[in-house]
Amino acid sequence: MASFTFSHIAQFVLPSNIIVSDGLRKPEREWLTFSNKSILARKSDRSPDSVVTSAVTHHAPPVDPSPGKEAGGGGLMSHVAWTSVRQERWEGELVVEGEIPQWLNGTYLRNGPGLWNLGNYKFRHLFDGYATLVKLHFENGQLIAGHRQIESEAYKAAKKNEKICYREFSEAPKPDNFIAYIGDLANLFSGASLTDNANTGVVRLGDGRVVCLTETQKGSILVDPDNLDTLGKFEYSDSIGGLIHSAHPIVTDTDFWTLLPDLMNPGYLVVRMKTGSNERKVIGRVDCRGGPAPGWVHSFPVTEHYVVVPEMPLRYCAQNLLRAEPTPLYKFEWHPDSKGFVHIVCKASGKIVSSVEVPLYVTFHFINAYEETDEDGRVTAVIADCCEHNADTSILEKLRLQNLQSFMGVDELPDARVGRFIIPLDGTPYGKLEAALDPDEHGRGIDMCSINPSYLGKRYRYAYACGARRPCNFPNTLTKVDLLEKKAKNWYDDGSVPSEPFFVARPGATEEDDGVVISMISEVSGGGSAVLLDGKTFEEIARAKFPYGLPYGLHGCWVPKKK
Repeated sequence: MASFTFSHIAQFVLPSNIIVSDGLRKPEREWLTFSNKSILARKSDRSPDSVVTSAVTHHAPPVDPSPGKEAGGGGLMSHVAWTSVRQERWEGELVVEGEIPQWLNGTYLRNGPGLWNLGNYKFRHLFDGYATLVKLHFENGQLIAGHRQIESEAYKAAKKNEKICYREFSEAPKPDNFIAYIGDLANLFSGASLTDNANTGVVRLGDGRVVCLTETQKGSILVDPDNLDTLGKFEYSDSIGGLIHSAHPIVTDTDFWTLLPDLMNPGYLVVRMKTGSNERKVIGRVDCRGGPAPGWVHSFPVTEHYVVVPEMPLRYCAQNLLRAEPTPLYKFEWHPDSKGFVHIVCKASGKIVSSVEVPLYVTFHFINAYEETDEDGRVTAVIADCCEHNADTSILEKLRLQNLQSFMGVDELPDARVGRFIIPLDGTPYGKLEAALDPDEHGRGIDMCSINPSYLGKRYRYAYACGARRPCNFPNTLTKVDLLEKKAKNWYDDGSVPSEPFFVARPGATEEDDGVVISMISEVSGGGSAVLLDGKTFEEIARAKFPYGLPYGLHGCWVPKKK
């Protein structure tokens, strides 16, 4: 970024609504104000199979009153999955059809963007929405559900000022004049203008604290898993610095591992934080082998002894980060000439034990990784599996809300596969990337994955993910992948959009798939349900309807019942 002059910045990133010669010129868009009216679930919105015990709001911004409202073009009816949450907060006991296993005692938390509008202004991208945290509390065969907006500074400022005040994934504040615009650029360099909208994931640390996360480090927010209260920022006590990190750390009972992309000196810091601490320590560093910037690192896997550091050719772009309006790939650029790489870092020493070129790839989510050994027990290779989009960056554009809301029955979801990296540790300069099973087994769509956590970093057989029944424009099945038999079982509910299937193992289980899979589905009727599938048979064993449909959510975690 040091090579940019002010004239370069003004040329490439100046908003179209700002005229340099007139510092008093206003943006073309005018913002509509919030309503102070509380929005409660109407009696007619409630399912007859649901019991609403409380409905509380705190000056929630107005949202579409019905999931069947027009989706902003062509008279199309927007699916509830892509419609803002109806109210800021709700909790109630749900009536269960089927049977919840008596051993399932604890709380499933799911995080994700749930509010995509301010007044009549609708956000551009799925990843822009303000975070909605949802809980499913299981106890003695009963189910209490609830949801609440995460009280990030970005969300609170938007409510107060009736406009976007921080830089989201594709949205940026609209400066009133040129001077304000320059101030925003200064705040971007310092990180002050970056969002803390923690709308991506939620993790339970080994000491029991629960943290919601996004890709900005400031977007690490502590929450109460029981009442979903926002408790405040998770403050890192070290001096490592940086602005961004992987949205998906690896969390165990003893450790918190994450990667910090270095945008100024392209590379990645591998950092570790021990349970009970807020202090991260740098274990190692990987310098990028290609491109002008580090590749996007939304997630990464680990094995028992190694951290796998992916270097995608979909790379961060300083110029795009500075722009006030989005580019086709938002804050990234595709650099196929820079090639793709995977690096293997030793957890104990921080040294790079392998760095190989691999075929071009695009992935949001790694599934798991493990070590291959020879007959003498020596590690010969690392195997890393991911949801890979066939090196096709168009998936980012397909996640624009307008595209999601305008499905017309045409098959528009880009193909994806379970991509398996084979990374040799013998000094070979090249690794392999292949499909772990025939992509047709899961409808050539795969993402939003989970495994039995006891198999993290180990050889494993099963993965749970969202697959596809085509035609579709978004993953629409729940899928159990058998990596040994190279087969998949698919659960499908016509017209529904399921969120990430989350596996919870039965206490004392000795088989990898002995447990249940939890998901929440947004239904084409406008309703929504929590669904439980048997981990072995992948048959539905229980369902409970929400009083109204909830928007699509991203990632979750399990909080076991306190002993």
